[in-house]
Amino acid sequence: MILSLQAQNHKALNICKTTEGITIDGELNEEYWKQCEVADNFWQNFPYDTCLSKSKTTAYVTYNDKSIFVAAVCYDSIPGNYVVQSLKRDFSYPVSDCFVFTVDPFLDKQNGFSFGVNPYGVQREGLIASGGGQGVTTNWDNKWFSAVKRKENCWIVEMEIPFKTIRYKHDIDRWGINFSRNDLKQNENSSWCKVPRQFNIASLAYVGTLNWDTLPKKAGRNMAIIPYGIAKASKDFVSKSPNVYELNGGADAKIALSSSLNLDVTFNPDFSQVEVDRQITNLTRFSLFFPEQRQFFIENSDLFANFGFRQIRPFFSRRIGYNNGSAVPIIAGVRLSGKPNKNWRIGVMDIQTAKTKVLEADVFSQNYFVAAVQRNVFKRSNISFIFVNRQQYDSSGFAGINFNRVVGADYNLISDNNKWMGKAFFHHSLSPVKNGDAYAHATWLSYNTQKINIQWNHEYVNKNYNAETGFTPRILQLDYSKNLTIRNTYWRLEPSINYYFYPKKSMINKMGPRWYMDYYANDKYTTTDMMHQLGWDFNLTNTSALSIDYRNFYTKLVYPTDVTFSGNAYLNVGNYRYQDVGIKLKTDQRKILNASAGVIYGDYFTGSKLSYNADIVFRKQPYAIITASYTHDEIILPHLSKKVYLDLIGPKIELSFTKSIFFTTFIQYNSQIKNVNINARFQWRFRPMSDLFIVYSDNYYSDNFAVKNRGVVLKFVYWLNL
Repeated sequence: MILSLQAQNHKALNICKTTEGITIDGELNEEYWKQCEVADNFWQNFPYDTCLSKSKTTAYVTYNDKSIFVAAVCYDSIPGNYVVQSLKRDFSYPVSDCFVFTVDPFLDKQNGFSFGVNPYGVQREGLIASGGGQGVTTNWDNKWFSAVKRKENCWIVEMEIPFKTIRYKHDIDRWGINFSRNDLKQNENSSWCKVPRQFNIASLAYVGTLNWDTLPKKAGRNMAIIPYGIAKASKDFVSKSPNVYELNGGADAKIALSSSLNLDVTFNPDFSQVEVDRQITNLTRFSLFFPEQRQFFIENSDLFANFGFRQIRPFFSRRIGYNNGSAVPIIAGVRLSGKPNKNWRIGVMDIQTAKTKVLEADVFSQNYFVAAVQRNVFKRSNISFIFVNRQQYDSSGFAGINFNRVVGADYNLISDNNKWMGKAFFHHSLSPVKNGDAYAHATWLSYNTQKINIQWNHEYVNKNYNAETGFTPRILQLDYSKNLTIRNTYWRLEPSINYYFYPKKSMINKMGPRWYMDYYANDKYTTTDMMHQLGWDFNLTNTSALSIDYRNFYTKLVYPTDVTFSGNAYLNVGNYRYQDVGIKLKTDQRKILNASAGVIYGDYFTGSKLSYNADIVFRKQPYAIITASYTHDEIILPHLSKKVYLDLIGPKIELSFTKSIFFTTFIQYNSQIKNVNINARFQWRFRPMSDLFIVYSDNYYSDNFAVKNRGVVLKFVYWLNL
């Protein structure tokens, strides 16, 4: 029986309290599981969204004074091995069999939590922000418990999620919930509440209602102390300096002031990452963006980080604790964040760095203060305000004239049915000098249905806009001939249209054309960069995909530039038009051996460029993933005496010995920066959220393999609940 979408979006489940003790063992042998209401009749999200799921799933919920309990029976209609990537926590949902519980405690359809388990009992938890349109952020970690039992025709999940793990108001008796299941043997993604296939399965626009029989109780005291200790040994062979040995320690504290407000405190944190960023070949004139991975900044990070756009950020937490690529000691930091009630979110953060030296130059102590507030308006939209302040303290104390501040407001639009999304913002910076016209503004609007997706974006950043604790790479351009960084005002227009066909009874799930334009102009409305892209996409029902593209470029070089970005002769100032064509292919990601590859060939400024890349992945599931990655750029330019070859090679081996012992090693050969990096990491999760890391890293010159530097790190992290 096919029900209407409206009816499916008004599903409700009553949750009743149990006095029976529940053992988390993957066996639903407690009497209460036979009595509570059943969530069943899941709907397909992929490959279609017009029928009930082929794979039967039943889910149940109950609670006691301390926790909410979730159980599910995931029936198998097809025999054979499950599809999983490894035994490592926080696996990727689209490429793994799993069951997920989604909860929106404020029923505002904007923010929530996600808890998932795969058939091997591996956990995955994350935060849902901005209505879930971008999926789940799995960088967030917290304590909860689960168990799985695999049987002949099903696998059974039991979860215990302590109330103190999530943020909620105890006086709200209706929560938003959904259950979803990915069954890759069946090639089916399904959910209890029907989610249209053009939207992410985590979308909070399509959740049911969890009705509590009594108001959920306050979470009670929730305080965790997370101390760490670290030992480092390193050697810089280039400077021929002596071996460096370092010992350090510190602690984080997570204190629940209420069930919806959390206080995070950090003392002498170690913000060095035990897993380094993967290298990327950069053939642009601007900096690349790498996301934040440090734990202190993760919870409620969207409240601070989602202001502006990806390339216009008034606050970017990776600016804190670094100077010219070198670590700066952080004395302490504190952050208060959460939801005092259903319609308000607040966040306040203050971090103090220490005075140090970077490249023999003094780096004075800095204080970073950020405050953000968000108010829900209409059904799912909100308006937000932010204030960012960087204040320097020099040798004499407070340096009143050395500061940088940004104030701004954002309006975030999300329609009730998710079809309309958008944003508008205005930000202004305040510095000791050049405050005239020091602002940035932008708008973005998206209309998304199954057949068509239309987007519009405009951006304006004045050259005097100065977000020192943010990320605005486009405003800065390097004059290579003079080694000067020049600030430039720019306008950007970025419209796009995608149209989809859904062939019936075909191996193609959807296909269709798309058009995209990326246009930049200066303050005199003179075009500086423009790219038109025409493409056609094929998405197959077996998860394979193929896309074909044609691109046409215009670039105005206002400074002599090395367009290979690898130490070659400059190309003269001028206007350049060029074009290329490309094809990308991805094979069935469910297979033990799968691959993705792409080729682009065409003009490049005054010459030509051939680029290709490939990733081949082999899984010995669930214990090993072996990946071979290769990126190659071959550039021919008349003013250069020979071809330029840029290679990035990155083989990687990930081993999961158990659900708590992992070993990862990868090699990165990057000819653009003439570097070879070897990184090996051992991780032992000896108890929930507590880890021992051993990391070994080597860097070599790529031409003669002479060693640049070498280091080993031992890091111990312990999560202690009080």
